[in-house]
Amino acid sequence: MTANMPALDGDGPLWLQIRRALARPILDGSWPSGAKIPAETELTERYGASRMTVNKALHSLAHDGLVERRRRRGTLVAERAQEHPVFEIWDVAAEVRRGGADYGFTIHEREIVDGGGRHGGIDGLDAGTSLLWLLVEHRAGAQPVQLEQRLINLDAVPAARKEAFRKLSPGEWLLREVPWTEARHTILARAARGTTARLLHLAPGSACLVVERQTWDGETPVTFARLWHPGEQHRLVGRFEPRKY
Repeated sequence: MTANMPALDGDGPLWLQIRRALARPILDGSWPSGAKIPAETELTERYGASRMTVNKALHSLAHDGLVERRRRRGTLVAERAQEHPVFEIWDVAAEVRRGGADYGFTIHEREIVDGGGRHGGIDGLDAGTSLLWLLVEHRAGAQPVQLEQRLINLDAVPAARKEAFRKLSPGEWLLREVPWTEARHTILARAARGTTARLLHLAPGSACLVVERQTWDGETPVTFARLWHPGEQHRLVGRFEPRKY
């Protein structure tokens, strides 16, 4: 098993690289249900990581239902893991690049605000909490594909206060730098108006698919984002089976 352990992709924090490396053979079926994941000692040696880093990656996989951690038996691929509806934070940059287009982004607004202002707040935080407000346009080539309205809890992510977001968009940066343990998605249909319509190159009143996303690290709210997509260019697809009783 050790010889067949997948390589890391070199992208982002080490625990996330290990998580992705172990998730790949589980999701593509190379490691079937019931297969034993290499022991933590093997993983630490293979990936040059601390035991705490490996444990964090395995805990994340267990939280998503891909593995089961059993006393005396170790970590096993969960039953029907390939069919488990794993919750992922999707990344617009990766989506654009997978489609073969050049990805680009522009930050149109950036300011320190509090949760009681015109940009609203983050659930679970006091109105006086310092937040970073960002308005970001994402493009595939020259075509806008998403408008991001984001608030970041600066108590939870103090590094964001000085981060310039020159190389990575705020969403990419957060995925690489900030751990999250829970997320909530709300999907809405909204009409684009004003600045939103202008930046998405839409006629006022055009239909948009809007995803509202909030993430937490433990009990601490990290960020809230409202993601606008032109209605005729974006869709969400899910495949599932009826629950068997």
